[in-house]
Amino acid sequence: MTPAGQTQVRVEQEIMKMRGSFGKFGKSAVARAALGVALATGVAAGGFVSTAAVAKEKEAKGGKVSNSPEFVKAAQAFQPAFNAAQALKGDEQKAAGQALVPQLAAIAPNVKTPADQIIFGQWQQSVGNWTGDNALVRTGLQAMLDSGQLPADKVSLVQFFIGAKAYEAKDYAGAVKALQPVVAANYSDDVAAEMLAESYAQTGNPKGGLDALKQAIAARKAAGGAAPESWYSRANRVAYTAKLNAESAEWGALLAEAYPTPMNWLGAIQLVRNASAFTAQENLDLGRLMDRSGALKSDPRYTEREYVDYIQAADARRNPGEVLRVAQDGLTFGALKPTDTFVTDAMTQAKGRIAADKASLPGLAKDAAAAANGVTANAAGDAFLQYGDAAKAEEFYKMALSKGGIDKDRALTRLGIAQADQAKWADAKASFAQVTGLRAPMARLWTVWVDQKAAGK
Repeated sequence: MTPAGQTQVRVEQEIMKMRGSFGKFGKSAVARAALGVALATGVAAGGFVSTAAVAKEKEAKGGKVSNSPEFVKAAQAFQPAFNAAQALKGDEQKAAGQALVPQLAAIAPNVKTPADQIIFGQWQQSVGNWTGDNALVRTGLQAMLDSGQLPADKVSLVQFFIGAKAYEAKDYAGAVKALQPVVAANYSDDVAAEMLAESYAQTGNPKGGLDALKQAIAARKAAGGAAPESWYSRANRVAYTAKLNAESAEWGALLAEAYPTPMNWLGAIQLVRNASAFTAQENLDLGRLMDRSGALKSDPRYTEREYVDYIQAADARRNPGEVLRVAQDGLTFGALKPTDTFVTDAMTQAKGRIAADKASLPGLAKDAAAAANGVTANAAGDAFLQYGDAAKAEEFYKMALSKGGIDKDRALTRLGIAQADQAKWADAKASFAQVTGLRAPMARLWTVWVDQKAAGK
């Protein structure tokens, strides 16, 4: 398998491991739509006389709520059978509810006023729950919402139930319509935003789903709350499934920013790599971020390949000190195996080069200062950085940038790393901010890490 293919597989495995199955929300979310209307609306689950509380609220606002004579007459005949069914349980209630379905159809032409509509919708929802008829449940909920008689603080709740039922029925366009205002209102049930995003994706508009989650996060933060980790994971899954590589990398970074666990950092870095055509030089600096963020120590079962990639990118011929340190670290952590010939060969080669390499540093520094361009100074910066001398590395990267003739974005990236290694957070952030082109997404990830370290996280 090619390195690109290996990366794709690792990223996909990691996402699925961390995020679990995203296709369903489980019974707990959708089943809430089966709650009695007494809970959903504040209207008792008995009958039309219970609209008194709603009527009182409307009348206090200058409105008037009343039932039509036709509906009152029909309801008086229906109410005893409804109440009797309500007192039953299990199969008996289901059988009684099935007998009520044609009676509801007969009453429908008598629904004349909003007050009639909310009660009739309540009956439809209840009977639908008893019989397992989700379409009837949804119809009843919609009737209650359309009546305009719901208490103001229950509107979003009923809309959420409608959206959940639409999602369950795979009516994703209907779910989007119902859930949009719910999520915009910062509804308290976290699954609403995820369901909306997934519904957008199922209608062929994954970017709409990602935008919806961004708006949900902004609304939650504006209200003084914190967006749940599952929202970021959901966005990550939607973007990855839709092959939106840039968006997938963006949401991986947002997840690591909001929830900076080692595993989230691992996923974020993998996604940036997956979305980019990186060479060994870029992968080296990604390996350095994995090391500093703790991603390499997320779980030895999932980081063996990352240690190997880091060692390969560092190259024992160019960065023997770094290769030896990383290999030893991987062995100690248990991600690398002492019987792996790649590991032992890399360590042997690195050990054989370190003494001579260190001895060459004074001469390299002298040559860098005398050179007309920044190539030698850049090499000196690389040499000092891999041995952990961040101050010297910073000095030579600055020299290289001032002289020119180098890969500016690479030098700026490593200047930022050297500054971060000295806890010069503001300087590091300024350096990463100047990185453009292929390395820009990686620089943004480094900036997230720098901000976290500056904040003491």
